[in-house]
Order: sequence, then C-alpha cells, then structure tokens
Amino acid sequence: MNSQTLGATTSVLEVTHIDSRGLWLYLDGKEHYMSFADFPWFANATVSQISHVIEQSKNHIHWPELDIDLTIDMIDSPGNYHLKYK
Repeated sequence: MNSQTLGATTSVLEVTHIDSRGLWLYLDGKEHYMSFADFPWFANATVSQISHVIEQSKNHIHWPELDIDLTIDMIDSPGNYHLKYK
C-alpha cells in the first residue's frame, strides 16, 4: 500500500526557546539564533509577544505585536545590516 502526500507542504515557524541572552527561531527545518545584543527590540518583550510570529512571505518574518519585520538573512547575518534602535 502506498500513501500519497495530500496538499501543499507548509512552512513550520515557531520560537523554540527564549533565555536571558536571546531566542531561537525554527523555520523550515533549521534553527536561527537571535541574540538580544543584535536584536535589542526583543529584550524587554513578553514571551507572548515574541512567540506571536508569522512568515509574511518566503524568508520574511513578522512580529505583529512588536511591529518588527526581519528577513532570514538579517537574522543569520546581523553584522551585514545597520539595525537601528532607540
């Protein structure tokens, strides 16, 4: 007996861990680490705010409650981007 895969494959996106230094984001089978030093907007956010994350489009991540938009490249290579924080 053969089982067929029904429907389209969907991305899995979730925050898997938060600690005092940063958070881990899981997307499409890969974990991405985000330190609070590189992404200070998350340092004082609640677990609920950080956990509410959606993939707006391929490699475009959005936290609606925090009004933060990042790409996977920004997350993986924060030194390549001039992130502003006030």
